[in-house]
Amino acid sequence: MGDIQESCSRVQEGPDVITDAEQGGGPNRRILAGNRTAHWLVVLFSILALIVGQAAATLLSRYYFDNGGNSRWISTLLQTVGWPILLIPLILYQGKQTSKLTALTPKLVLIYVGLGLLLAGDNLLYSWGVSFMPASTYSLLCSSQLAFNAVFAFMLIRQKLTPYIVNSLVLLTLSAILLGVHSDGDRPEGVNTTKYIVGFFCTIAASAIYGLLLPLMQLVFDRVIKKETFAVVLEMQIYTSLVATVVCIVGLFVSGEFRDMKEEAHNFTKGRVAYYMTLIWSAIGWQVCSVGVVGLIFLVSSLFSNVISTLALPVVPILSVGFFHDKMDSLKIISMLLSIWGFVSYIFGGYVDSKSASTKNASRAD
Repeated sequence: MGDIQESCSRVQEGPDVITDAEQGGGPNRRILAGNRTAHWLVVLFSILALIVGQAAATLLSRYYFDNGGNSRWISTLLQTVGWPILLIPLILYQGKQTSKLTALTPKLVLIYVGLGLLLAGDNLLYSWGVSFMPASTYSLLCSSQLAFNAVFAFMLIRQKLTPYIVNSLVLLTLSAILLGVHSDGDRPEGVNTTKYIVGFFCTIAASAIYGLLLPLMQLVFDRVIKKETFAVVLEMQIYTSLVATVVCIVGLFVSGEFRDMKEEAHNFTKGRVAYYMTLIWSAIGWQVCSVGVVGLIFLVSSLFSNVISTLALPVVPILSVGFFHDKMDSLKIISMLLSIWGFVSYIFGGYVDSKSASTKNASRAD
C-alpha cells in the first residue's frame, strides 16, 4: 500500500495533520490524522465499500439484462439515483461537527455540473458495455481504467510514473487486448459479434472517462474545496450524482424507455418483485461503491482509489461462473492473471518508493 505509506511519510507541525504532497496530490492537500486509529478505519471502510459495492452492483447489472431488462437508461440511472442515501451520514456527521457545508460558489457549481455530466456519460457507456458482455469479461476490461488513470494523473496532478507503474500499464493493456480478440463463444445469449464489439469499445471508452474523472476530483479537493473533512467527500458525491441523475431522467423520458418499465417488470424472468429488488439493490450497491471511490481519492490519491477497484477483478469473474455460468477458458484466465500481476506490480512499486522515501527522511533527521 505504497500510496498510503507515502501519504503519511511527512508530518507537518501540529499533531493533527499529515500531507501527501510527495504523492502528487498537490502541496496543500492534507489528511486529518489526530486519531490515527480512526483514520485507518475510515480508509479500510472505504476500501471495503468500493470492493463490495462494485462487485455486487456489477453482478446485479448483468442479472438485470440476463433476465429481461433492456433499458440502458434505467441501468445508467441506477448508478447515481441512490444519492439521497448519502444525506443520512452527511447529516449525522455535520451534527457532530462545528463546520458548515461547503459554500456553493458559482465556480464550484460549474465544476459539479461538469463532473456530473461527465459521470452521466461515463455511466451510460458502462451500461452499454455490461449489456452486451459477460460480467466476467466486462469486469476484466474495466481494469484498463487503471492505465488511463495513471496517464491522466501524470498529466493533471503530476503523479510519478515509476517503472513499476509503467509495467502495470503494459500488463493491463495486454489483458484488455487478449479479451478484445477473444469474442467467439464468449457472449450472452442473443448478442452477435457486432453488439459484442460495441460493448467492448463502450467499456474501454467508459474506463478512459473514469480514469479522467478521478484525477479531476482530486484536483477539486486540492485546489478548490481545500477542506479536510469526510463531509466534503459526501458533498461531492451528492452534487455530482444529482446532476447525473437529472441527465438520466431526461434521457429516460426522451428515449421513451420510461413507458416500458411496467411491461419490463411484468416480463422479467424472475418475477416483478425480483425486478424491483434488483433495481433497488443495484442503486444501493453503486452508491456504496461511489462512497469508497471518492473517500479513497480524498484520503489517499486518485490512482490508489483506482488500484483498489482492481481488487474486485478476481471477485466478479469467479462469482460470474457460479451465478451466470460464464466460461473461464484459458485465455480469460491468462487475462485475469495479467490484470492481477499488473495490480501487484503497482503495489510493489509503491512499497519500494515508500521505503526509499523513509530512508531519505531518516537520513535528513540524522
